[in-house]
Amino acid sequence: MPIEIERKFLLADDGWRASVERSEPIAQGYLVGAQALRAGQARASVRARLAGDVAWLNIKAASSAIARTEFDYPIPVADARILLGELCDGVLEKTRHYVRVDGVLFEVDEFAGDNAGLVVAEVELPAVDALFPRPSWLGREVSALTRYYNVNLIAHPYRQWSPAERAAEDAAC
Repeated sequence: MPIEIERKFLLADDGWRASVERSEPIAQGYLVGAQALRAGQARASVRARLAGDVAWLNIKAASSAIARTEFDYPIPVADARILLGELCDGVLEKTRHYVRVDGVLFEVDEFAGDNAGLVVAEVELPAVDALFPRPSWLGREVSALTRYYNVNLIAHPYRQWSPAERAAEDAAC
């Protein structure tokens, strides 16, 4: 069974920008998303993602654990465009920047649209307790905070967060 082990962090500063290897725009939407998950009606999120000339369907366990079951299936770009345009309840847009530190790849997502201003870094690991570098730009870990999950950012975008939610984020970094 495929398991994704991922840790997610806020960023302390823009020091990561100098080490970007490449960047790509990403659009993704959920066919089964936050509302069904919050209502306890879904055990997984199902999303379509389009990144340039590559698209895929992703199914991920609805859990706030660092290790979650995940399946990725390549799909035709034309199909992804239809799914995103006609079947998803909103589309999340971001630019993913790839930053390597001491041989470890960090994916830094810089959100756009209703989530503009939010930037998070993710690192996929071979084991839950795997060691990884902690560059100075890596801020507070938010792996277990579901409000930072992409599926929740469609239903409750960053720009709609209350001053208290934003203050909690700022105070943590």
